[in-house]
Amino acid sequence: MSDFQKVASLQEKRNEALMTGNRCLGQRISSEVLPLHVDIETTGMLGEAQTQAFTALQIEAARTAIRSLASLARIGELDHLGGGLELIPSFLLTLALMDYERREFTIEHAHTSVGYYSALSAFGFIDPNLVVEGFRRGLDLPGHVSWVPGGTQQNGGRLGVMVPVAVGQALGKRAVYGKGSWVVVHCGDAGWISGQALDGFNGAHVHQAPITFVMHRNGIQLSGSTRSIMDKDPRPIIHALGVEILEIPSLHDMTALYQAYRQGYALAQQGRPSLIYPTGYRSEKGRRVDLRLFGEMYGIPEAVAEFAKKHDVPLDREVWIPGSLMSFRDVGPMLECLFLVNGLPGGAGHHDGHMKGRNEDEVLSNPMFRMTEAQTQALKSLRSQPPRKVVTEARPAPGSPNLSVPAEAIGKVKLPGSGQKASPRDGTQAGYALVAERFPDRVFVVSCDLDASTRLARARTFLAPDHQFEMSIEEQAAALMANGLATSTRGPLLNVVSTFAAFFEGIAREGMDMWQYQRNLTGVNEGLNVVFHLSHVGACTGRDHFSGWGLDWVNVGLTYLPYLHRFYAPADVRIAFLSVVDMAAHYGGHIIGVPRDNLPVLEKQDGVGPLWEAGDPWEAITRYRTYAGARRAIFAFGAPAFLGAEAAEALKGRGIPTDVVIVNGLPLPKGTLEGLLASYREGVVTIEDGKIGTPETGVRGFAGLVASVAGGQGIAHAHLGITDPRIAPSDGHMETWAHFGITAEALVEAVRGL
Repeated sequence: MSDFQKVASLQEKRNEALMTGNRCLGQRISSEVLPLHVDIETTGMLGEAQTQAFTALQIEAARTAIRSLASLARIGELDHLGGGLELIPSFLLTLALMDYERREFTIEHAHTSVGYYSALSAFGFIDPNLVVEGFRRGLDLPGHVSWVPGGTQQNGGRLGVMVPVAVGQALGKRAVYGKGSWVVVHCGDAGWISGQALDGFNGAHVHQAPITFVMHRNGIQLSGSTRSIMDKDPRPIIHALGVEILEIPSLHDMTALYQAYRQGYALAQQGRPSLIYPTGYRSEKGRRVDLRLFGEMYGIPEAVAEFAKKHDVPLDREVWIPGSLMSFRDVGPMLECLFLVNGLPGGAGHHDGHMKGRNEDEVLSNPMFRMTEAQTQALKSLRSQPPRKVVTEARPAPGSPNLSVPAEAIGKVKLPGSGQKASPRDGTQAGYALVAERFPDRVFVVSCDLDASTRLARARTFLAPDHQFEMSIEEQAAALMANGLATSTRGPLLNVVSTFAAFFEGIAREGMDMWQYQRNLTGVNEGLNVVFHLSHVGACTGRDHFSGWGLDWVNVGLTYLPYLHRFYAPADVRIAFLSVVDMAAHYGGHIIGVPRDNLPVLEKQDGVGPLWEAGDPWEAITRYRTYAGARRAIFAFGAPAFLGAEAAEALKGRGIPTDVVIVNGLPLPKGTLEGLLASYREGVVTIEDGKIGTPETGVRGFAGLVASVAGGQGIAHAHLGITDPRIAPSDGHMETWAHFGITAEALVEAVRGL
C-alpha cells in the first residue's frame, strides 16, 4: 500500500467514525410533528387559533436559536443569529404549507440556518436540545442550511445559487405531479443581484415555473446597510425579468403573509412566478411612522425609549421600519439594526449576530419572548391533537438502478462500423434518443442554444415541452436548473444539461461546484442525479483555435470525481453510445467529455470488427492491443486512443512489444490500476487530449493519476498531452495534436525512452 493509499484509508476510517451516532441523519426517518398543516387550496384565511399557534412557535423557535448561540458563545464561536431570527416567522408558515411531494421549499440565503433548524425543532422534526448543543458541531447540523428531516434537499452555499436550482425543481414538479405543484424560496436582499439569480428569475418567467420567492428585505448586508453597498430597488429589475411583485407591509404579519402566499400559489398554478416583497412602514398618507410607533407596534416602548435616549435620538424621529426585521425578537440587536438602516447614531449590523458577552437569561426575558395566555393555549391545544407523520427518505446511492434500456431495443441501434470515421457526438446522440424514446416521462433536457452541435436535438423530439428547457447562453443557470430537476421527485430520472466544455470550465462550473455542498440525508456530500455533457473537449474542436477551447476538461472531471458515479471519456462513436446507455442505467452524478471531430471507429486487434458492439456493457478498461511478452504499455484516455494502435504496431516491428489499454472512464474499480501497472515493469506512457501540467505545476490530468500510482510502484512513466496551451495553429485536430506532440511517432519515442 502506497503512502497516499494509507492516508486515504485513515480518512475513510475517520469518516466512518463521524457517521456513527448521528441523531437526525439516516436512510429513512419517520417524524411525528405538530399537526399544523394548512391546505392552501381550501383554506381562505388563517383562523385565530392558527395565528396564535404560529406566534407561539415563533417565540419557541427564537428561544431555541438564542440558547444555541449562547452555547456556541461558551466555546468562543458565533453565527448569523440576526438573519436566523428574522427567517423564523415566515418560514414557520412555509413549513405548514408543504406536503414534501408536490410542494417543497428551499432557502437561498443559507446562512440563516440557526433559524431554519430552530423552526424545524419547534415543529418536532429535530430535538431542540440538539439544536442548542449540536449546531455547528459534528455532522448533524452544519452552519449553513443542510438536509435534515422536514427540511430542504437543496443544501445552501453561495448567495443567489438556489434561485435557478429552485426553478428547476419547480419545473420538474409540474411535469411529474401536474396541478398543485409549487416551490417556495426564501431569499435575502443581497443574493438577488448575482448573475445566477437574475438568470434564474428569467428562467422562471420563460418556462412559467410554479414558484414563489419570499424576499427578506431587512436592509442589511454583511458589512453594512444594503443602501451603502447596493443601493438598488430589486422590484423593477426582477419585475422586468418577468416575475410578478406582490407587496405586503411585513413578513411578520401572518394574516397578510398568508394572503400573499395564497396569491402567489394561484399565480404559480397559472405559470406565473412571483416575489413576495415586504415594503415595511414609512410615513405616508397622513400617518407618521416614527420610533415611538415602532415601540408600540412590537410591544417594547420602554426599550425603544431607553435606546433612543442613550444615542440622543428623539422618539418622534421618522424612520423606515423594514418589513423583515433583522434579529427579530432579540430587542437590543433589533434596535441597532433599525437605527443602522435609518442612518441613526447607535446603528449596527447583525448579519454575524452572536451571544458572546451577553447574558442568555436577560436576552430571553425581554417582552418579545413572552407568550400570552392565548398563545400558550393555542400551542397546548395543537400538541394535544394526533401528530402529523412525515417520512423523509434519502436520495438513492450513486450507482443505484435508474433507467435501463432493454437489450432488444439496444440491438436495433445502428452505429458506424469498421473502416468508418464519425464524431463521438453521433454516438451520444443515438444514446440519448434511445433513452428519451423509451422513457419520455423520465428524461429532462436543459439546453444552451447548442443542441444542434452537442447533438441533444434528436432526443428532444421524443420529449414533451415540459421536459425540455431552452436557456440560451445562460450556461450557469442551465446547469443549476438541472440540479434542481434532480431534486423534483424521487425515482429514476435522466437529467441532461449540455454545452461546450469551454463554457462548463468557466461560466457553468457552478453547477458542478454546487455538488460539493449537496448533502444527502445520510450525511454524505455527493453529486445529484445529473449528466453534465461537456461537448467539444480538448483540442478536438474543429478549426476554432483558442475560441473557447475546453483544454482542461480532464482536470475538471477529476476535480469533481469524489462526487461522481462516473466520468466518461469516450474514444470513439461506439463507446460514446455505450457511455450514455450506462449513465442512464445508473443513478448519480455524471460527466461525459465528448470530442467534436471525426475519429476512426476502433477495431479489434484481428480486424474482424469494431472494438465495441452496441449491446456490449460499458467497461472502464478495454485492452485494445495485447502482445506476447509485453512489459511496456500505452494507456490512452479519450480521443487519441487510436494513435496507440499505430504506435504499438510500429513498436512491435522494432522488437518492443507494447500493449495498449484504453481507459473509458473513471473512477476505476479499487486496485484495478495498481494491478494493471504491475504487469508492465518496464514502464508505461499515457496519452490524452488535455492539459497535463508544466514543470512548474507538476503532472496533472489523467497523466497525474497514472504517475501517482506508477511512481508508488517504482514503474517508469512518461506522458503525452498539452503542456503549453498558449500557442497553437488554427488547423484540424490532427495538425493541432502534432503541434502539441500528441502523435503516434511521439508515442513510439516515449515508449522507447522509458
